[in-house]
Amino acid sequence: MPMLLFLGMTRWTADYDKVLIANVESDLRIAEQYLARIMETTGDELTGVAESVQFAEILAVDGAAQDRFLAEKRAELGLDFLYILPEGEAGPTAERWPVVRAAMAGEPATEIDIFNAAELAAFDGDLAEQARIDLIPTRAAVPTDRVVEERGMVVHSAAPIRRDGHGGVLVGGILLNRNLQFIDTINALVYLNAVTGGERQGTATLFLDDVRVSTNVRLFEDVRALGTRVSAVVREAVLDEGRTWLNRAFVVNDWYISGYLPLRDSFGEAVGMLYVGFLEAPFTAAKREAVMVIFAAFAGVLLMSVPLFLWMAKGIFAPLEKMNQTMRRVGEGDLNARNGVTGSKDEIGQVAGHLDDLLDELQDRDAKLRAWADELEQRVEERTAELRDANAKLEDTWQQLVMSEKLASIGEITAGVAHEINNPVAVIQGNLDVMRESLGDEAASVEVELDLIDRQVARINSIVGKLLQFARPHEFSGAEEAVDLRPLVKDCLVLVEHVLSKAEIAVESDLQDVPVVRIEAGEMQQVVVNLLVNASQAMKAAGTIRLLLRAEVRDGVEGALLSVRDTGPGVPDDLIDKMFDPFFTTKQAEGTGLGLSISQTLIQRAGGRITYRNLDEGGAEFCVWLPSAEARNG
Repeated sequence: MPMLLFLGMTRWTADYDKVLIANVESDLRIAEQYLARIMETTGDELTGVAESVQFAEILAVDGAAQDRFLAEKRAELGLDFLYILPEGEAGPTAERWPVVRAAMAGEPATEIDIFNAAELAAFDGDLAEQARIDLIPTRAAVPTDRVVEERGMVVHSAAPIRRDGHGGVLVGGILLNRNLQFIDTINALVYLNAVTGGERQGTATLFLDDVRVSTNVRLFEDVRALGTRVSAVVREAVLDEGRTWLNRAFVVNDWYISGYLPLRDSFGEAVGMLYVGFLEAPFTAAKREAVMVIFAAFAGVLLMSVPLFLWMAKGIFAPLEKMNQTMRRVGEGDLNARNGVTGSKDEIGQVAGHLDDLLDELQDRDAKLRAWADELEQRVEERTAELRDANAKLEDTWQQLVMSEKLASIGEITAGVAHEINNPVAVIQGNLDVMRESLGDEAASVEVELDLIDRQVARINSIVGKLLQFARPHEFSGAEEAVDLRPLVKDCLVLVEHVLSKAEIAVESDLQDVPVVRIEAGEMQQVVVNLLVNASQAMKAAGTIRLLLRAEVRDGVEGALLSVRDTGPGVPDDLIDKMFDPFFTTKQAEGTGLGLSISQTLIQRAGGRITYRNLDEGGAEFCVWLPSAEARNG
């Protein structure tokens, strides 16, 4: 019931506020129509003067008669200025004002325009002084350094002159600054004889920009709030965004239900606002009073009904409390707990009986589940033994895959290098010896070139030897030997030099002296070559590989760290965890996906660790750490 009351009051309050907003919207439309009517009437009257016979006769006489005629018409029509703009003199003024330009084209026009102080001073009378309004600091307004508003908001109208021998424009206007008759008429139209019996204390205002230039809002009893400014939030919504404001707003010194309409000049710019609104306080007080009355009535009904509710609830709470205790005992493990006889044969008593039946079934099923659990545990042990056997077979298969990967590398290197290189090298060396024998003493003139060929042939033999050492490490060194990583890494660079040079990849090395490690040299070569080739393939073309070899202590154990960095794109974060999985590869149809997995196995078997990470500056880094030979022996 409180929730229903809250929802009803919330809906009623929202609807009440909507009615207030609808009222102020209706008031704003009346004020807007009155302003539009003034502009339309001014334009029609000015056009009527321009097309009258009397005006045609005046055009033919001297200037003094014209001035008297214009003064009479200005007073008769309630204009603040009225003048004739001959066709030959209309150029600059037409460029300044779109309404004049439209009249020159033959179409009468009436708009709101903003005149500066100099333009107002050019007219007869004290229009410039009437327009001048000192600004008054206003709470919640946008901060400004201005202290006075000298511009004037004018209903600007122009009508074409179409008389034989005479052409031009008849221009007139009404200054709205301090035009209290205009704003008081709007206020009377909107709020006179209000249906609320005068409870709406309404006001109307005309703004130039955000300054009140004509208003019946009061600062004090007999002082109008001319020169005060609109609040910043209203200014932003109406002048900056061009929206009509229909909401509560702070006006000078109190809150009003307000409507603000943006006013645009002949250039289409928002230059001011038309405001109507009524004081919020009386309606807030009435709404608060209604809410208090409704809540008081609800509280009275609630107090009278509480004893009845308690009496009715007593027959429900006791059986429910007993059932709650039974369920708590069951939750603590006592499956023998029961409700027993509740003394009630209604629906709650029936529920209590059904609960006891369910507890009986639960106890029976619990016994069966325990028996099934024992049987399941036995079966799990049997399956676990089978899984251990399967895991051992998988380990054997893994070892075979490692050997297959290594044999594949051996086949590619030995078949592609030893056969294709050793035979041509032997021919080159043999022919070089023949050249020396054939040239005899004359060989001295090309000895430098021959020595260069000798060195290059020796270099080829060295590379082939290192390839064979990589392919058949057991023929060159024993397993688990103490290895100096610095020369081994240099040898690996020789092995992959053709791959790096083909892809235009530069190598930057910082190979420091490190403790010797215990690992099979061929297996370590396999790891380093695999990392170098992977880095080269990751960059595809043009890049830099940085090799860093240094001593590093991990968890109190001395060892050596080899870092291989490249400038490639790295590996997506969601694939990093799969880097060392068997058969995982990012080079579809180009690799088996076993290289990194085998490398990890070889390093772990030597007591080390291989890791990967993406670099913040771009690229990837593999780190291989191996414990020193002394640490492993210890």
